[in-house]
Amino acid sequence: MLSYGPDERRSRVRAGALALPARRRRVALVPALPLHEWGGRLRRALATEHERRRLFNWLPVCMGAGVLLYFLADREPGPAGPLTGLALCALAGLLTRRRRMVTAVCIAAAATFAGFAAATLRTASVAGPALARNHVGRLTGFVETLEQREKGVRIVVRVTDLPGVEPAQRPRRVRVSTPMTTLRPGDHISATARLLPPPGPARPGGYDFARDAFFQGIGAVGNIAGKVALAPAPVPMPRRLAIAVAIDQARNGLTERIATSGGGQAGAMAAALVTGKRGLISEETNNDLRAAGIYHIVSISGLHMVLAAGTIFWLARALLALSQTAALHWPVKKLAALAAMLGATAYCIFSGAEVATERSLIMTLVMLGAILVDRPALSMRNLALAAMIVLLREPEALLGPSFQMSFGAVAALIAFAERWQERAPDAAAASWPWPLRPLWLSAIGILTTTMVATAATAPYGVYHFQTFNPFGLLGNALALPFVSLMVMPAAVFGVLAYPFGLDWPAWALMGWASGLVLQLAHWVAGIERSTLVLPAFGPLALLLFSLALLWLTLWTTALRFLAALPLAGGLALASAPSRPDILIERDGSGVLVRGAEGKMVLAGKPSRFVLTQWLHADGDARSPDDAALREGAACDARGCVIRLADGRSVAYTRDRIALVEDCRRADLVVTSLYWSAPCAARLIDRSALIRDGATAYHAARGGWRAYTADEVTRLRPWTRARPETRPDTQSAAAPSPVTAEPAQDSDALQ
Repeated sequence: MLSYGPDERRSRVRAGALALPARRRRVALVPALPLHEWGGRLRRALATEHERRRLFNWLPVCMGAGVLLYFLADREPGPAGPLTGLALCALAGLLTRRRRMVTAVCIAAAATFAGFAAATLRTASVAGPALARNHVGRLTGFVETLEQREKGVRIVVRVTDLPGVEPAQRPRRVRVSTPMTTLRPGDHISATARLLPPPGPARPGGYDFARDAFFQGIGAVGNIAGKVALAPAPVPMPRRLAIAVAIDQARNGLTERIATSGGGQAGAMAAALVTGKRGLISEETNNDLRAAGIYHIVSISGLHMVLAAGTIFWLARALLALSQTAALHWPVKKLAALAAMLGATAYCIFSGAEVATERSLIMTLVMLGAILVDRPALSMRNLALAAMIVLLREPEALLGPSFQMSFGAVAALIAFAERWQERAPDAAAASWPWPLRPLWLSAIGILTTTMVATAATAPYGVYHFQTFNPFGLLGNALALPFVSLMVMPAAVFGVLAYPFGLDWPAWALMGWASGLVLQLAHWVAGIERSTLVLPAFGPLALLLFSLALLWLTLWTTALRFLAALPLAGGLALASAPSRPDILIERDGSGVLVRGAEGKMVLAGKPSRFVLTQWLHADGDARSPDDAALREGAACDARGCVIRLADGRSVAYTRDRIALVEDCRRADLVVTSLYWSAPCAARLIDRSALIRDGATAYHAARGGWRAYTADEVTRLRPWTRARPETRPDTQSAAAPSPVTAEPAQDSDALQ
């Protein structure tokens, strides 16, 4: 029998020579190490990340934290504080530059203050008056932008006069809908408009439409009921407005040209891919694209920008190469890159410059700029730089689904590509003949990128829209080859041929290929459960999901595996969302109550858009037109009564006589009327709704827990002005004739 000394035994154990029998082996998921050893591993991992220059990628995260802190404030902070903090942190970083860790903390704090300061300065730069109350009267102004819809047009008007509203309270811009389709950008119009303040959230915790309108410079929304007349402008058109009008006229002209040549919904989708004008796409088509998981193709972003810039780069380089002098003596590649940069910038401006388009443009410019200076471009650093520029220009974009889904998907794809480059090539696929290997690689690429992007954006889609499309992988696999190989190349050549009037073949081909994409989307949307409606979860769960995504994608060492901790926390919170038992419309036009059987029961007539928001937030896939929504409500001409599971009753009242009786019998009374008399029940009348906006109630044991959309303690520039005095009962007995329409709410969300 062999024997070993202590030193020799230890060395052989380290080498793996002494293996335990199979039945006694145990695998430890986390090695049992002393605390100081874990600290050493952490320091080594951070040192590796520093050597790889990955800490730079966390700067936009710190800036985003500063932006979030700004929007969490309950009053409007001034810029002096964050700017002072930024200067002090920058100074501290310079003084401690020899101490790496202290310098990194100072830079992170400076980035946080920079995000906070950018948000305060942005708010101050766009601040403008908003309509304080509903208004019906004459509206005159310049048509700034115009978008064709299925029925009529939606226009943004730069106001020159609004009689009945004090000049200091007059909105600078309003957004209205009108059936008149002969208007053009730049027209100075006069019409009778029904205007209302930008609506707040449809439910507590929902998307704040008023905040979105504030940062767009829109102080009122509504519609034009009568005839629109052209009127002489009292002042010359400002130069910036004239430039915006010229761009919008060109966009509308090209949109009409493409839509007419392509025909039907295929032409409408083709036009949206080029100009960014999506108004001609019907709601049915939008639903099919969403259900198939390919709605992203009508949002001009990375795919469109890469194809456009790549085509311009290839054409410019090929044309210059035809000249012997240019090919031998000129920097052809750099000139082609410069042409691609100019073309991509023009495309971004022409298509509306949305957040996803700006992000794609910045990344494209950085990569092409690397060609000019003969340096390689680091993709994740490009994304970080793009995020910082967007946050500095439009900090409010951080709160929107476009920013979150766009940057989340691209970060996940870049991180996956970095890991993919480290793997060994597939020897079997490499030996395949020419037609099979590219097809196999393309198929694998589409499937894997779709899976990665879907996993990265799913939490944001569920949080903002409460929907998930499980067959998006199938939809992208079928549709993206047509988009990449036919639709977008035809779009580029069509734009180049448009000034010469030779563009119709490109638009015809683009419309035909877009029709195939729509057919595939319709087929995928027809599959059962192609769209799943999930309950809305809270912002804390979304914050944990975001932290998990950032931690997994921005680190390259074993540190990234710690992303499992926030991911588990986010899943735990999202799997048990807090769902209210009562939802009340902000103007009192309707109420949704969880009945005795656990399903939501409707009383009143809230707008279709708001009702859809309510149902989706509860994880209810029923249509707003479903008759089953009113089952469980005892209704007559004066109101409705609905029983909760605990036996308490909720009364929705339309009549003052019924209100007296409901106050005696019900536990909670909701009405759109003003009421000042005593009420034994918990009463939500019109004055409470004006003060609080949309309201939700949880039926707590022995009482009620209320959540309101407009918190009384939060006074920000985009919050609604609350009246200090209540109107008299006689003048306020009837609801206002101007109510928020579903189209207006959906427009505000867009």
